Amino acid sequence: MKLLVTGFDPFGGEQINPSIEAVKRLPDVICGAQIIKLEVPTEKTRSLPVIESAILEHDPDMILSVGQAGGRADITVERVGLNVDDYRIPDNAGDQPVDEKIVADGPDAYFVNLPIKKMVEYIRRKGIPASVSNTAGTFVCNHVIYGVRHLIETKYPGKRSGFIHIPFLPEQVVNKGGMPSMTLEMVVEALIGAVEAMIEDQ
Repeated sequence: MKLLVTGFDPFGGEQINPSIEAVKRLPDVICGAQIIKLEVPTEKTRSLPVIESAILEHDPDMILSVGQAGGRADITVERVGLNVDDYRIPDNAGDQPVDEKIVADGPDAYFVNLPIKKMVEYIRRKGIPASVSNTAGTFVCNHVIYGVRHLIETKYPGKRSGFIHIPFLPEQVVNKGGMPSMTLEMVVEALIGAVEAMIEDQ
């Protein structure tokens, strides 16, 4: 079994993105499954082509994308991606769409097809706070959730995909006035737990 796990490059003026830093530190094998790690640009136009290229190259059984959600206090496993790009800040290419559809003739939303509650349970077993989230925002993270699910539905049937949001790292919130954070080590353990749940659910 192969899992493609993706993280984003830094955006919004941050010098680091904990999502790709955590993904890089995942073991190469978890529960016998090969873990393929991929950095994705925080860009509307390039994010999905980069992921699709990796799908074509590696033919993973499942795709788990990880993104930073500054301000959240726990690991949040996303339930749904919406067919809308509505960016409060420009992405890393300077694009800032307002109320645009991701796929012109696509459905309004896709639910992820990973075991989201089992993933939360496995993360919590490690003593790490986690919950299901019903909104992934309308920035590039949501673009990826919806876009990857659309790719699966239209071109790569049988594959499964989903998304996890993670908090800031402590060093990112030093000057952010009480903003919650989580250590990189804890984030890595949470992602391992989520992947374990995904594999055992196959």
